[in-house]
Amino acid sequence: MAPIEIFNFVVAVLFAVCFFYQFIFFIIGYVRNEVKIPKAKKQHTYAFFIAAHNEEAVIANLVQSIKAQDYPSELIDIFVVADACTDETAARAREAGAIVYERNDLARKGKSWVMDFGFDRILNEYPGKHEAFIIFDADNLLAPDYVTIMNDAFDQGYLALTSYRNSKNFGSSWISAAYSIWFLREARFLNNARMLCGTSCAVSGSGYLVSSKIVEAMHGWDFHTLTEDIQFSTFCAVHGIQIGYAPAEFFDEQPLTLSASIKQRRRWVKGFYQVFFTYGGQLGQAIAKRRSFAAYDLLMVIAPATLLTLITLLSNGTFLVVGGLSHGFLATDAEMQACLRSILITFGLMYVTGFMMALLTTVIERKHIHCRPRWRVVTNLFTYPLFMFTYIPLTVSALFLKVDWVPTPHDISVTLDQVMEGAK
Repeated sequence: MAPIEIFNFVVAVLFAVCFFYQFIFFIIGYVRNEVKIPKAKKQHTYAFFIAAHNEEAVIANLVQSIKAQDYPSELIDIFVVADACTDETAARAREAGAIVYERNDLARKGKSWVMDFGFDRILNEYPGKHEAFIIFDADNLLAPDYVTIMNDAFDQGYLALTSYRNSKNFGSSWISAAYSIWFLREARFLNNARMLCGTSCAVSGSGYLVSSKIVEAMHGWDFHTLTEDIQFSTFCAVHGIQIGYAPAEFFDEQPLTLSASIKQRRRWVKGFYQVFFTYGGQLGQAIAKRRSFAAYDLLMVIAPATLLTLITLLSNGTFLVVGGLSHGFLATDAEMQACLRSILITFGLMYVTGFMMALLTTVIERKHIHCRPRWRVVTNLFTYPLFMFTYIPLTVSALFLKVDWVPTPHDISVTLDQVMEGAK
């Protein structure tokens, strides 16, 4: 075998070995179905925390969906931090029944700083009242039994929980459809499978619970990378804090355009780099010393695997070009053909993997897909792999470009009933 062929073989084996466990997760998530949480012995007290920046179109719908929970209202407080808003977000939230704090710190931008500000005020103004915080984004909507199911899981002793993230605008565009499938897969075949296996889960953006014990110990929120959610998950894996999962469903608004998606996901990728370079060594130590599978799992989540794929493609492409220009001096025709096959196989496998991921998730989780134009569900099977391809240039640009936190606009104002009817 030529050196480039050996390189390709080593990379392929490395990928297969590192990520084979996710295939096992998929089998477990499918065969064992949805995790069953024992009923709670106690109804706990919760503070809903919502960070909002110019969200006047959607904030009231979220507050109303919280107030419509089949859980005692006296055990729930709703806090909204209107962060540097120039619209009527604060007024709309108050009218809907939330306790509103207004923040205008333009120097420290980002959701994590809003959380730090809000948690500090809640702890000082309502000391000891809430047993846990449930974090949401302003565009979200909750199923009526959300708190009841989360309470069942929290009652089992978890210090942190994540939940079932669905989408309220699957049918709006091929971009929103791709996001939707990604999050459905993450809920059913990653976090649900982790819970079934007794390992730790990972929180993601919104719809997660953190015990007040953790928040009180930090005197607020101490995670300030571009992806504070995955930073918190990694922190938990390093320190042996098990994050649980509850099949409590909420609905999230997804970006509609490729440009908006690129801005958001570039921030995610940059944040993953930050967490990887900050916690990678600590995760390695947890794996070596405690044989922590949760630490290994999180290391695979934040590791720049797409970057390795890109390096492989560039290596083969460079070898192919240089070999062709040398007219057989630096590479034989057989070696160049092997490089071309490697490039085509890599793209082919990526597309087939994405297609199968979308197909299986769509079929198995079809009852959770609320999409009025049914053709979008079908076409998404073919466009989802293309959405995943866009991570390749994003991985490179995030590595070299300065990326700041930029809020994603939300303006799809729908109720839960409209979502269930398949509203865009």
